Amino acid sequence: MEINIEEFDQVAREVFAPIYPVIAEQIKQKTGITRGTCLDAGCGGGYLGIALAGITELFIYLFDKSPEMLEIAARNIAAHGLQQRARTLRGDIHEIPLKDQSVDLVISRGSVFFWENQQRAFQEIYRVLAPQGAAFIGGGFGNAELKKLIDARMAQKDRNWQERINKNIGKNAVEIFVKTIEAAGISKFEIDKGEAGLWILIWK
Repeated sequence: MEINIEEFDQVAREVFAPIYPVIAEQIKQKTGITRGTCLDAGCGGGYLGIALAGITELFIYLFDKSPEMLEIAARNIAAHGLQQRARTLRGDIHEIPLKDQSVDLVISRGSVFFWENQQRAFQEIYRVLAPQGAAFIGGGFGNAELKKLIDARMAQKDRNWQERINKNIGKNAVEIFVKTIEAAGISKFEIDKGEAGLWILIWK
């Protein structure tokens, strides 16, 4: 799927800005993982990973297949003074360029809906997770109030916004994800779908 990088980043940076610190805190509370290595998969400009770096001691890989997105992420790393605790990493989610069991936490917001082969991607995420590691993946908005705010803003920008949301996290989303994750050979997971969106939590 082709996207306009500048427009995509502007929306992430401006419209979605309020959700990143909220989601970062939720990740910290849900997983309890505050040290080690984190992979922000499909990071875009790196806003979620950078927010998580601000409240933990994690080293963050901002991982994306787009060199243009990673250029933006690199600028954001520098702007936040995180050169010693974050770096960009280019690659494909279906073949993550990291060793087995080398990552303590994988996070991803929004990118799961762009993965061409979700089963393969989940297998790769599970492969790189270290024992006792976790993955926090999905399309949540932080809380119901923030989701309503972003829905209203995005509806003005994109007339197909609600249709896309319904497609990504609609009534059959949980059932489909359960089948996909189980087919990937992962047994320890939970899916939380509510007013604030949908999150998949995987444990190793």
